[in-house]
Amino acid sequence: MLRVSLIEQPRFARLIFRGRGPAVAAAGAAFGIELPQQPCRAAETGPRAALWLGPDEWLLIAPHGARDEIWRDMAERLGSAPHALVEVSDRQVAVVVSGADAELVLSAGCPLDLDITAFPVGACTRTVLSKAEIVLWRRAQGSFHLEVWRSFAAYLAAFLEEAVWGLGSSRGG
Repeated sequence: MLRVSLIEQPRFARLIFRGRGPAVAAAGAAFGIELPQQPCRAAETGPRAALWLGPDEWLLIAPHGARDEIWRDMAERLGSAPHALVEVSDRQVAVVVSGADAELVLSAGCPLDLDITAFPVGACTRTVLSKAEIVLWRRAQGSFHLEVWRSFAAYLAAFLEEAVWGLGSSRGG
């Protein structure tokens, strides 16, 4: 029997921040986390996380109730510095895939090498799972946080359930 759980997460405040130079430092100060500069890495402090998505792009995740405060703090700190800040809270949903067989289940539809040595704790990236674009973030040895567009959530949930069932059947469980 496979050892994996799929848990939909509560609503989050999500913002996409794009900027360079001084705007990056200002955004990090406003958000409360120094934005990661290393490719494909995440940083978290308390309930907030910043995921590096590109050389000048980050996904910022925080508790849903903090959205207005974050928006206000960003506006104050960023001022007229060139940047883009887009609120995408309702565009995406999050699912945590965890357990000893989480890598195996995700590998059923993800082209990445998810071995801990290739995709370590703190790694994050845009990728695909089956036919859905996702942001994948490894938060612990056997725990992955997936961000998926809301319009693909039902499809992705069905894919993951089928992968769990199919892989469990092939193991005799």
